[in-house]
Amino acid sequence: MNLKQKNKVRTWIVGVSAWGIALLLFFPILWMFLTSFKTELQAISTPPTLVFEPTLENFSLVQERSDYLKHAINSIVTSFGATILALLIAIPGAYAMAFYPGKRTKDLLLWMLSTKMLPAVGVLVPIYILYRDYGLLDTRLGLIIIFTMMNLPIVVWMLFSYFKDIPREILEACRMDGASPMGEVVKIVMPLAWGGIASTGLLSIVLCWNEAFWSLNLTAADAGTLTAMIASYSSPEGLFWAKLSAASTLACAPIVAFGWLCQKQLVQGLTFGAVK
Repeated sequence: MNLKQKNKVRTWIVGVSAWGIALLLFFPILWMFLTSFKTELQAISTPPTLVFEPTLENFSLVQERSDYLKHAINSIVTSFGATILALLIAIPGAYAMAFYPGKRTKDLLLWMLSTKMLPAVGVLVPIYILYRDYGLLDTRLGLIIIFTMMNLPIVVWMLFSYFKDIPREILEACRMDGASPMGEVVKIVMPLAWGGIASTGLLSIVLCWNEAFWSLNLTAADAGTLTAMIASYSSPEGLFWAKLSAASTLACAPIVAFGWLCQKQLVQGLTFGAVK
C-alpha cells in the first residue's frame, strides 16, 4: 500500500469515527425528540416502542399547564440581559489585564477562575437571604444579576485570551494619534476581536439558558425560566416522560436554532488568533 492509499484509508477512518461520535452524542437528543411525540405508555414501554403514531397532545398539555411562552420570554430576557451586562463589565476588565498587566494579573485571573470550583449550593443560603431582603426573589433582575456573576469569570478569561492576540503595535500607533483608552477599546480592540466577543457572548447565552440551580431556587411563578418549567414535570408520583420530553424539546429548540444561525460567528471566534 503506497502513501496515497494510506492517506485515503486514514482519512476514511477519521471521517467514520467523527460521524460515529457525532451520532452517539446526538442520539439522546433524537430520542428525547421522538419520545415527545409518544403517549406516556409508549414512552415507558419495555422494550422501547420504535414504531408509533405521533401525537401532539404532549405539546398542547405543556402549553396549557406551564405557559410555555411566559417561561420562554423569561429565559430570553435573563439570558441576553445577563450576557450584555457581563460583556459590559468584562470588556474593560479584560482590556486592562491584557494591555496593562500588573504583578498580580495572573493571580487575579486564577482566583477568578477558581470561583467556578465553588459549589453553588455552598453560597445558596447567603444569596437567598440577600435576595429576600432586597426584594429580588422571583424577579428577572435577580436572575440577571446571579447569571452575570456566575459567567463573569469565564467571560473575562475568554476575552483576555482574545485581546492578548491583538498586536500591541496597533494600540501604540493609536495612542500616538491621541486616542483615549475608551477610544482604543471602542475603535480598535472591539472591532479586531469582534469574532471572539461574539463567540463569548454566545457561550454566555447558552450557559444562562441552561442554568437550572439558581432558576429553581430563586424563582417561583413570575420569573421562572424554561429550566424551571422542565423541572415541574418531576413529581412524587414519578416522571411523566412524554410530557417531560415535550417540555425539554420546546426548551432546547430556541437555543439550538439560535446557535445554528450564529455558527459562523461562533466558529470565527473559537479560531480567532489560531493562525498568525
